[in-house]
Amino acid sequence: MAPSVPRTRAAAALRMKQISLDNQGRTIRLLRAQLATERRGLTTMKKELEDTQVALEASHKVIAEMTEIGLSMSKKIERMKVKKQKVRANHEECHKFQAHIHAAEDSMQAQNLLIEALVDEKDSLLQTIHGLQEANNVPAPFDGDWEEEPEEEPEEDEIEDIPLGEGEIDDE
Repeated sequence: MAPSVPRTRAAAALRMKQISLDNQGRTIRLLRAQLATERRGLTTMKKELEDTQVALEASHKVIAEMTEIGLSMSKKIERMKVKKQKVRANHEECHKFQAHIHAAEDSMQAQNLLIEALVDEKDSLLQTIHGLQEANNVPAPFDGDWEEEPEEEPEEDEIEDIPLGEGEIDDE
């Protein structure tokens, strides 16, 4: 048995090395499979990151455009506020003019009433004077009938007929 022992030991050692190599091979295949899975995952993740980067850049463009629109709107709003203030100022000025107009109308009405009262008083005084003159048998220097002078109508300048010369056109 002696001669087979070293062979069995050698065979056992070989067998152990073979098992160890098989185990290492399985471990390497397993690690390669994991590495391939990780690479696919990283490739997918890289693609997602690129897509995210593109989407982010698009978002930045949209944000920049929206910011520009917002600034434009702010400028328009400021211009509208200025216009609104001008309209308010014009409106207030209009109310002041309306107040002046109403005051002038009231003044004119008061003046008309005063004129009517003065005319009535004049008529009353004329009647009183006329009555006193009749009572005293004094001839009236004027009677209540006024002679109005006829208004002269302005003479229209007559258009002179100018004779037509040779070659002129008569539009009539």
